[in-house]
Amino acid sequence: MSKKRILFIATEMSPYLELTEFAEIVNKLAIKSNDSGLEVRCIMPRFGVINERRHRLHEVVRLSGINVSVDNDDYPLQIKVASLPNARLQVYFLENEDFFKRKQIFHDENEKWFDDNGLRTIFFCKGALETVKKFGWPPDIIHCSGWMTSLIPAFIKTAYKKEAVFSNSKVIYTIGENTFKEKLGSDFLKKAVINANMKDKDLESFKDNNNTGLFRGGATFADAITFGAEKPEKKLSEEFAKVKGKKVVPFKGWDTDLSEYIDLYNELGAK
Repeated sequence: MSKKRILFIATEMSPYLELTEFAEIVNKLAIKSNDSGLEVRCIMPRFGVINERRHRLHEVVRLSGINVSVDNDDYPLQIKVASLPNARLQVYFLENEDFFKRKQIFHDENEKWFDDNGLRTIFFCKGALETVKKFGWPPDIIHCSGWMTSLIPAFIKTAYKKEAVFSNSKVIYTIGENTFKEKLGSDFLKKAVINANMKDKDLESFKDNNNTGLFRGGATFADAITFGAEKPEKKLSEEFAKVKGKKVVPFKGWDTDLSEYIDLYNELGAK
């Protein structure tokens, strides 16, 4: 019997990038999933603050040649890989000079929000799914965490729903803590409608264009929801505490043994 495959797509993951405490949970989850007999891969952005030499990143030549189309422009996607320390796991980093080379993450040195954070989000979400297609590795479970991954559940259920590699994938979305107050721009949703299989109304749940709106959109399209913060946005915790047709896993604290996640993976993977 083949191993169930789980793909973690995350904005952050220890030890590479730690913006919130959930970065460490992603690390532990990947290792525990692997130790529990699941076949694991991880994808995250390769922000310029991630040290290539220290973390021993190297280019994956067989995955070269991917171009990601966003807002009628094509952007080259370079993919690098590293082995997670103390684990036999591979983490794939999506790199692009226009979007991720800079030495700041979401704000410049004067704490000004980057105007292209919306485009960067679309590029990363679409790039992650194009990378999985290039893998030829159909995941049973896709666990998305971080607001920058929020479009992935929507893309899988609309734009990519006819792709064989995702035909049996179940998507989990983690609602974390709000980390920014800005908006992604009035044209964000228009640009996020990436192909003919999507319609403007598909992204209605994202309409607030802010951190809460992104979490709401990701959770709306996911097959299951988890909470990854002690005090998530009150509106979201009330809205998604019990949703008909979705499995919802509450936050169990930072010292959890993570068994609630493994149980969820096994439950969804069995369906």
